[in-house]
Amino acid sequence: MPSAQSRYHEVYAGWQSDPVRFWEEAAREIDWIKPAEKVFDPQAGIYGRWFVGAECNTCYNVVDRHVATRGDQAAIIYDSPVTNTKRSITYAELQDEVATLAAVLQDMGVAKGDRVVIYMPMIPETSFAMLACARIGAIHSVVFGGFAAKELATRIDDAKPKIILSASCGIEGARVIPYKPLLDEAIALSSSKPEACLVFQRPQLACALNEGCDRDWTSAVEAARAEGRKAECVPVAATDPLYVLYTSGTTGIPKGVVRDNGGHMVALKWSIGHFFGVKPGEVFWAASDVGWVVGHSYIVYGLLLHGCTAILYEGKPVGTPDAGVYWRVISDHGVVTLFTAPTAFRAIKKEDPKAELLKKYDLSSFRALFLAGERADPDTVKWAEDILQVPVIDHWWQTETGWPVAGNPLGLGALPVKHGSPTVPMPGYTLDVLDEGGRSVGPNTMGAIVIKLPLPPGALPTLWQADQRFRQSYLSVYPGYYNTSDAGYLDEDGYIWVMGRTDDIINVAGHRLSTGGMEEVLASHPAVAECAVIGVKDALKGEVPCGFVVLKSGIDRLPEEIEAELVGLVREKIGPVAAFKLAITVARLPKTRSGKILRGTMKKIADGDAWSTPATIDDPMILTEIGDALKARGLAG
Repeated sequence: MPSAQSRYHEVYAGWQSDPVRFWEEAAREIDWIKPAEKVFDPQAGIYGRWFVGAECNTCYNVVDRHVATRGDQAAIIYDSPVTNTKRSITYAELQDEVATLAAVLQDMGVAKGDRVVIYMPMIPETSFAMLACARIGAIHSVVFGGFAAKELATRIDDAKPKIILSASCGIEGARVIPYKPLLDEAIALSSSKPEACLVFQRPQLACALNEGCDRDWTSAVEAARAEGRKAECVPVAATDPLYVLYTSGTTGIPKGVVRDNGGHMVALKWSIGHFFGVKPGEVFWAASDVGWVVGHSYIVYGLLLHGCTAILYEGKPVGTPDAGVYWRVISDHGVVTLFTAPTAFRAIKKEDPKAELLKKYDLSSFRALFLAGERADPDTVKWAEDILQVPVIDHWWQTETGWPVAGNPLGLGALPVKHGSPTVPMPGYTLDVLDEGGRSVGPNTMGAIVIKLPLPPGALPTLWQADQRFRQSYLSVYPGYYNTSDAGYLDEDGYIWVMGRTDDIINVAGHRLSTGGMEEVLASHPAVAECAVIGVKDALKGEVPCGFVVLKSGIDRLPEEIEAELVGLVREKIGPVAAFKLAITVARLPKTRSGKILRGTMKKIADGDAWSTPATIDDPMILTEIGDALKARGLAG
């Protein structure tokens, strides 16, 4: 894939020379009720605003405008191995479902600008709920289904929703998680009470409704449909919020990332064709959850803007029923592109290291794998390349940006791959790497990765009702730049290397070292399925690295032998300066439900500091296992 065949450099240079014209042209792909008075107004908002004066409706662009030409095409394919259910919803059916549900929301008093909290699992009704809010100009805030009541309560208090949409339960693997008791407790804990809740009863678990404030979803929708009531699309300003999505805050108070309507549509529409290289009518699968930003951008909104078919998957990469389920979904539905987290592929690789299950399925439609959400270690990328024989694209972005900051743009023609790097910045993003004094550093020098202001369309304009917190969290450390809180470097070819969060850089006797670089070395060992490296307090050196490794299934060697080899490997590849002397074999690593390894919590346990179980954790018992493993080595306080 020589770079000479890629249009990337030409397109990126075109954006650099005239950013306003670039996004003005991209905006022609969107149907506007009223065009923008200013494509970019540097005086508006905190760092400027995009498409000022324009009016639009996101739901119209995502659903209604496709019905005339794609009415019979599948918009959403629901595939749920945990309930043994498959359902295909056409664009015409989606319009009917969304418009009818939107009428129910209006009946419940929801109007333009009101907030609606959505606390639901991976079912089609969750997508209907998001789109119904967008249809009537309400601002949705999706909270990951199954979040603890206390965490849900903090989001209710911040968003102050008019109503809450929920379901009776979610399903995590083989476990049915009752949502209603969590929702009731959250409302009891919150000082801001919603006027009502609309609850979808799933067949796996019915729940009792509270008289006076709870309404049954199915009966409300059926009544509206029987009366032929449907809501029309309500015009909103391009700069009005479409949604608020909460992300973890360093203070423990979640940060409400705001996404506007106009810039969001323009950026997502551009990214589907030019970055992901997917055409209208094709099937794209983002194996994420609608509770996360990937689900918002590339299950519910971006793909449907482009006229694609989106897969809505309720299951895991392994165990529902086995490590071949991703191949089954791709084969069943003719998926051309899969977007998932590296942790999913590490799980598959651990269970089926030789990809024997892949042989059962026809993947002839499949042409690209995209990985994001955490660092894609080169070993996992190479394994995926070997078994799939298609491009494996590492890319990097954040909840705050809403769409890829950097990646290998398949739609413009792929650039040469450098394993471990998510390649190059996309149009809209000027990246720099700064030292602690805010000065640019040279190529291949580690520092803080920043994005030059203004941020492009689709990125957050602010935090929900917290402009000052937005400034302090993102803009104050390096004036003129957005601080990503990620650390890494740019190489001599302009490729970005994201080595971890800024706080994942450890200081060993004055040497700033990347834990991501050490993880890369550990992951290259043939016995290692996945790993995590943290810095542990050390009286002499300040910090020393400690590596946790999960071994592949079927490895019958003594863990102590492999641990000794790993110590030697880091010494060989990085050098004695790393002071890497401790590798600990564990059965599993603590992760969030979206697959991010909880390194910060592991570090607190190792250092003997006070810690609490993160709300996003998949299985709290793993933290006890980590603590026990550390104590066996004389650590953890």
